[in-house]
Amino acid sequence: MRGTPFMRILGVYGVALVFLLLWPISTRPISHSAKTFLASLCRVLQVDYVFAEPMRHAVDDSDHDMPVQEHETIQKSFPMPAAHRAIEVDNVFGSVEVVGGASDQVQLTVEKTLRAESKQDLELARKEVTLDITQLDGALKLYVNGPFRCHCDEDCHGRRHDGDGYSVKMDFKLHVPRDIDTKVKTVNEGRVTVRNVAGNFFVRNVNGDITMDNVAGSGSANTVNGPVKVTFRENPRENSSFGTINGNVELSFARGLSADFRFKTMNGGVYSDFPVDALPAHALQEDHRGGKTVFRADRFTGARVNSGGPEIKIENLNGDIRILENHE
Repeated sequence: MRGTPFMRILGVYGVALVFLLLWPISTRPISHSAKTFLASLCRVLQVDYVFAEPMRHAVDDSDHDMPVQEHETIQKSFPMPAAHRAIEVDNVFGSVEVVGGASDQVQLTVEKTLRAESKQDLELARKEVTLDITQLDGALKLYVNGPFRCHCDEDCHGRRHDGDGYSVKMDFKLHVPRDIDTKVKTVNEGRVTVRNVAGNFFVRNVNGDITMDNVAGSGSANTVNGPVKVTFRENPRENSSFGTINGNVELSFARGLSADFRFKTMNGGVYSDFPVDALPAHALQEDHRGGKTVFRADRFTGARVNSGGPEIKIENLNGDIRILENHE
């Protein structure tokens, strides 16, 4: 089930493009023209653009560099109606843990840590970095806002975004109703954990792991640096996708799995507990531009488990892909 050398060479170009886009965000200031390009890109991806400079502190700040510190615990609860429920957590620095249960409320605990070079910088951090909370009907959104944010519909030119002098980390823990749709994102200094939920999911990380345990639903889970591990209590009923750049992707499915898989890995293997039948490769995609015809190859390997079903797409660059059967 490994791709041919030619297909792997094609895959390198796609992955290289991802690195070219991500590298400037995490290592150096970005020119205004590059910011405009990335802002356009984020419109397509439906994500907010996070400036580079605060991420620098996530790597190199320490107690010595920022001796002025403050810790705060935020605790809140939110009633959730019995109709359609959804929770969204949009973090930047810190972990997010979501645990489903029998309650009809969301119980929120945030451990907020501020570090600064001076008392003036600490006061600035209090003012500039906020936790914005909005609730409409059954949808609750928790959004970490600050000068490092740039929304896709904003120019962002001239907006303060260097973040010099302080860092703010928020670690979220939420107890939620079990039947809830989950949208969770973070970037640095944390992992994402989702357990015991039975709704659709959208999970994103950049520098950290993603772990989902005892879940029932469909959706996508992707990170850049870290493994993705998902254990299903009930198998997905709709198309789903999972991926990382550096790390293994391990999916454990309930018995009776019936699905169509599409795999792509560059430096790793694909392993399955389930017998599979190979699927034919997708036809070349034809694109007409400026009087020219461009053909694009689908670089995924297809495999069917049992009679087939929803498409489950899995890809990584450095790591294995494992399709396991959950015997619990």
